[in-house]
Formats: sequence, C-alpha cells, structure tokens
Amino acid sequence: MPDDPRRWRQLTVWLHVLTSVGWMSLALVLLTLLVLARVDGGPTALAATAMADHLDITLLAPLANASAATGLMLSLGTAWGLAQHRWVLAKFAITLVQLYLGIFVLSDALRDAETTDRPATALVVGTAAMAGAIAFQAWLSVAKPGGRTRWARDRRTGRPVRLPVAARWVFAVAVVTALADIAIGVVSRPLPVLSLLAVGLAAVVRHRRLREVGPVRVARTAATAARPTAPG
Repeated sequence: MPDDPRRWRQLTVWLHVLTSVGWMSLALVLLTLLVLARVDGGPTALAATAMADHLDITLLAPLANASAATGLMLSLGTAWGLAQHRWVLAKFAITLVQLYLGIFVLSDALRDAETTDRPATALVVGTAAMAGAIAFQAWLSVAKPGGRTRWARDRRTGRPVRLPVAARWVFAVAVVTALADIAIGVVSRPLPVLSLLAVGLAAVVRHRRLREVGPVRVARTAATAARPTAPG
C-alpha cells in the first residue's frame, strides 16, 4: 500500500478531536464532582474535591495542552492559517483565555478548595464555563462562521489567497510531541515543552515557506471549490 502524504495530517486532526473531547469530558467530570462536594459537604466534599484536583492535574491539563498544540499545528500547517478565518481566530483567542484561567486561576482555586467543607460557587461556575467554551469551540469548527479576515486577501488586488500546506514531517512532529507531552503529564507534571517547541518550529517553517513561494492567489470562481482540512 503506497504511503499517503495526508496520513500524518489526518492523524493530527484525529488527535486534536480526541484530546478536545477528552478535555471537555474531564471538565464535565470535574463539574460533577464539584457539584457533589457543594451539595453534600463534609467528608464527601473533601473526597470529591481531592479527586477533582487529581484529575485536573493528571488528565485534564495534559489533554488541554495537547488539544491546543495540535490545533495550532493544524492552523500553521494547513491553508486555513491562524488569522485568515474569523472562526479559527476566535478559537485561538478562546483557547488562550481557557489555558490562562485553567492554569493560573481554576487549578489554584481547586487546590485551595481541598481544605474547605464546600468549594466556592465561583469555582463551580468557572468549571461549567470551561466546558461550555469547549462546546462552543466545537460548534465553531462545524459551522465555520464569519468568513475570511482581511489578512486572507492580497493587499494589492483584494483577491483571496491560499496558504501553502506544510510537509508531512511537520504533522508527524505534531503527533509525536503531543503524545509525548500527554505521557509526561500523566506520570509527572503537565509541562508541554515539546509541544511548544513543535508549535514554534511550525511557525518558523510557515514563515520561511511564505518568504520562498508566497501565498497562492485563488481565482474568484474557484475560491471555495477546494476546502483544506479544518483545524479541529
């Protein structure tokens, strides 16, 4: 069977979808545990909050990091781009906010809640908002609203342009580094160092590729004829 040049790109899409579903599932599990702790209180609350904190560090954080990394790799490696379509740009902005709040706000609040009888209402609401934001991002991926941004058009002619697709080794790096960071996060701490290096590498490759060949101008009659693989 001949090697399919799209295989690694398809694997990156698969891993992005899988980790995004896992991220949302863990967010709903955390929400369930926090509601249980809020309602019952006492020893049940302490056990439920401790379990929520453990799942947050061991599973949710590595999956969230992998979901964000693979989404960025797909944006930087395919014709969709990072700032050429409003729905991709919206997903990127929401992901940044989610990661910041999840790492620096919700995780610390969850750790502090282990010493209280009941978790704060704000922690429950924040966890529910995280799950809702992931669901909204899934809708953006399906509906793709908003059309193109001004960066998706040639400055001189105003006509749409199509970004070049990265080589398959870029997507292979995306898959391998994301899986490695998940494994490291499960057994140790969720530090997506390899994925961050992969995203930086993809950005450099995209920049150099654009300097070499530039974006491809798309004819008006064929602007929507061939659609690239969506980043999640």
